[in-house]
Amino acid sequence: MIVTPALADANNGNWQTARRWARLLRPAYRVHLTAAWSGGDEALMIALHARRSAASVAAWRDMHAQRPLLLVLTGTDLYRDIDSDASAQRSLALADTLIVLNDLGTQRLPVELQARCHVLLQSCASRKALSKTQRHLRALMVGHLRDEKDPRTYFRAARRLAAHTDILLDHIGGALDPALGEEATALAAAQPGYRWLGALPHAVTRQHIQRAHVLVHASRLEGGAHVVIEAVRSGTPVLASRIAGNLGILGMGYPGCFDVGDDAALAGWLLQARRDPAMLLDLQQRLARRAPLFSPAAESATLQRLVTDGLARTASGTPR
Repeated sequence: MIVTPALADANNGNWQTARRWARLLRPAYRVHLTAAWSGGDEALMIALHARRSAASVAAWRDMHAQRPLLLVLTGTDLYRDIDSDASAQRSLALADTLIVLNDLGTQRLPVELQARCHVLLQSCASRKALSKTQRHLRALMVGHLRDEKDPRTYFRAARRLAAHTDILLDHIGGALDPALGEEATALAAAQPGYRWLGALPHAVTRQHIQRAHVLVHASRLEGGAHVVIEAVRSGTPVLASRIAGNLGILGMGYPGCFDVGDDAALAGWLLQARRDPAMLLDLQQRLARRAPLFSPAAESATLQRLVTDGLARTASGTPR
């Protein structure tokens, strides 16, 4: 059983993760997804989000003291909630296994919990890298409009580049924050080079990623953004905020990063990408070397191992 606070109507990263894991596990197990759990006879729980799934985590542990509980830590968990939220901290204590979605995530946990933590890198199918037009540079940002994704840095970079009509900035994501939606609408009306496309189906979004010259990911906090992995697996270079959740996907030495909120640096990167195609090629080649880490086979093997190990510990009576 997989608990995810976000179901299909949210169309966000948590939902995509839960749906994909259910698909990967179903050949071997009966799996169902729910937004909340209050009772049942399932053998194992996977819960996404320490804070938002805290009630389900506590109910599971109260009812099934010896059955395995795997807790997946999202970006808001790792980089905000576990420092201050009591319900998130209790979820950490109750879980048998902690799962993080980027290579640096374990470092955010208290030392006494790190032995219980495993890295599970997400995956997606690979897409052939497409040849891109030389008439312009098309950047793309993907993410619902909310503060954690920091769309205002993208807005400000777009304004800095208003005079450069050969640099186009597309933006995909629903307006979870209505004020940000109003800002995106106003910017699109004032500046032809910026397009806000709203929320799009996942398959259509992947096509946009594949066609873009570069993906921009400006998040303030991130657990392991699936959209970045989709860019890597599509041969699309990435420009990202310099945070652990991004570096844990792109690699510590990845050069295409800017400080959180630094729209001037982002605009500079986009100008350089337009003027120097070799720079984008270098980023693409760096990411191509990491792309096998995010294959469905690799993700499935790690997920299956964690579930099998959890069930085996329960069968043998081994304490966590």
